[in-house]
This record gives sequence, C-alpha cells and structure tokens, in this order.
Amino acid sequence: MQFTLSVSSLVFILPLLAQVSATPLTFKGGVAGNDKGSAASSSVVASAAASSAAATAASSAASSAASSASSSAASSASSAAASSNSSDPQSSLTLDPKVIATGFENNGQDQPTAGQVASLTSSNNFINFCLTVPNLPITNGKQITTGSCNPAPMGIIAAQTNMPSSKFTFPTNGATIQENSPFTISMAIAHLDTGFFVNAEENYFAAPQQVNSAGDVQGHSHVVVELLSSATQTTPTDPTKFAFFKGLNDPAANGVLTADVTSGLPAGSYRLASINTAANHQPVLVAVAQHGSMDDMVYFNVVANGTSASAGSAGSSSAAAAATSTKASSAAASSAAAASATASTSKNGQGNNNNNKGGNQGNNGKGGNNAAQPQQPQRGGPQGGNPFGKFKRTPLMKSRMH
Repeated sequence: MQFTLSVSSLVFILPLLAQVSATPLTFKGGVAGNDKGSAASSSVVASAAASSAAATAASSAASSAASSASSSAASSASSAAASSNSSDPQSSLTLDPKVIATGFENNGQDQPTAGQVASLTSSNNFINFCLTVPNLPITNGKQITTGSCNPAPMGIIAAQTNMPSSKFTFPTNGATIQENSPFTISMAIAHLDTGFFVNAEENYFAAPQQVNSAGDVQGHSHVVVELLSSATQTTPTDPTKFAFFKGLNDPAANGVLTADVTSGLPAGSYRLASINTAANHQPVLVAVAQHGSMDDMVYFNVVANGTSASAGSAGSSSAAAAATSTKASSAAASSAAAASATASTSKNGQGNNNNNKGGNQGNNGKGGNNAAQPQQPQRGGPQGGNPFGKFKRTPLMKSRMH
C-alpha cells in the first residue's frame, strides 16, 4: 500500500517540477530580499525542492519495503525447501523411496477366499490417509473420546519368538476373596520389556512401537476388574464401566507385575483381565496372525464376610454323604452288595481328589502362597454345579484411573 501511494505522488509532482525548471528565474533590485518577484521565485524554488526531496524519500521507502518483503518471502521459501529436503530423514517432510511398501498396492484379492474383503491400497504408505476422513480430528497424542484419525505408523513388529504372554498368579481362576478386604493382584509376564510408558494425556498412540535389543516390545501393562451380573453371564460387558483399573508402570520384579486393591471389592462375581501395551499405550503388535492370547483373563468371586469359601460345595458334599450311607446300608444286607458298594465308594473318592486339583488348588497349596501369607484372602473356588455360587450384587466401587 505504501509503494502504491508513493508512485501516485510522483505522478502528481513530476509535471510541477518540469514547469518550474522551464521558467527562468529573474532577480530585480539585486540582492534586495524584499522584492516581490524575487520572493515569489524563491518560494517556487523552495516548494519544488521540498517536493523533490519528499518524492525521493517516498521512492526510497517503497523500494526498501518491496525489497524487504521479497527477501522475507524468499527466506520462508528457502526454509521450507530446506526442511523438505533435509538430509535427516526423520525431520524431512519428503517420503523416502526406500521405505515405500509396494505391497500396499495389492488389495489381496489375487488369492480370493470366501467372505474376504479387498484391502485399502496405497502407493505412498497412506501418508495422507487422514485426509479421507475430514470429519475426524487428528489424534495428535490425545485421548479423543468421540474418535479420531491417527497418522502415526505402527512401528517395529515383534518377532514370533518375542510375542508377549501373561498369566495371573492371584487371584487364580475360580478364587474366592472376602468382600472389602485389601488384596494384591499379581501377574507373571514374559517377553514384554516393562517399565516403558509415556504421558497418556499428551502422547497417546503418538509414536511407533519399539523393541529392545533382545527383540521384546518395550511397554507396560494394565489390569482391569469388571463386575458381572452373575458367574454365568453370557452377554458382553460394557467397556466403559469397571470396578478397578490400574496401569502397571513399574518394571516387573522377577517377571511378576503387581497392583494393590487397597479397599477390596464389594461382594459379587468379577472378571479380571490384563491389557498389555507398547510404550505409547497401543496394543502390542506381533509378526503373525495366528497366535495364543497375549493377555490373560480369570473369573473370581467376592463373598460377604463370614461366608465360607467352601459353602458353595456344601450341597454336593451332602449328596455324596447320602450316597455313601445308602451304599453302606446295602452292604449290610449281603456281603456281595457290600463289596460292590466298597468298590464304588473307592472310585468316587478318586473323583473328588481330581476335583480338588481343578477347583481348590489355592487350598491344597498348589495354587499360590496361602501358607506364606495367612492374612491373604482365602483362595480356591467352591465346587459344585455353579463354581462361584450366588452372590449379593452391589454397586460398582469408584474406579481408579490410570
């Protein structure tokens, strides 16, 4: 805008300067300063000189502004070009041809399978994929509850020999715990380099998965406890509701991760599950599609204080006693019947021992460390038709967020 006004001024001033230069200057009365003609001529000369100086200054300013703007634009373009053509591939905005996955151009239908759908394809590694869903924000390291599009690559995929695996050591499947009693969840973990976690509020899903020098995924785990309507519930649970949640951010101690449930849980039937993740909280990624579960899940029940852990098996125990009594009475009638009854009783005893191995390992010393920690809530699930019995339903305890 300044440059435009300066040019307009020049157009107006130049004719005046031409007119002044064409008019001869005369001085009457010698050097007398009070002569009217001389004064007029001096005034015109002074005015023309001032106008010329202003025009020169304006022209110089306009030229300087234009030069500065041009220099700034050139600098910005140079900076962008430098970033785009950076020698460091991790700061360059250009996709290096060496990392283009040409297999992404194949939709997979060259080997059709019943029900198989065509894959999305790309010749540039899907680098601008999120432009296809303009209605969604970029994830940008945030936990956006309404959904988002994440441009971060998946990263290093763990080898088949380094797939993580976990198993709960307490509570075990079918265990019984007293209500509102503190207890510690413990889980053995393998092939997960634990203790790696980032800021979940600012770096969620914001970087590729990484592995250590041994090839194990660097990450951490979580445990979540959900209240069920009953031990025989078959409807899917609501993932937005849980009774307890804890991120296990510390490195495992001797291959075991732990989480303290300091206030215990109300009486009810529960499901406990692990969530093993990479450092940026994304589920771990491995080399093959067919593999065992990399997470564990167990079911346990919490009973009211004073309720025996074996109360659920009372009915089956009574039935067994009645059967034994009946067979004993038959044995009194004849020796042959008694021998038959004795053989039958012996077989039933073996069956009960097998049940103890399956349902009450915590009580017979094979399921944990009850003997070492007598104050630990009683373990081992009740036996009978329903392994968990009936429970009082109570509202969910306030969850603890990671």
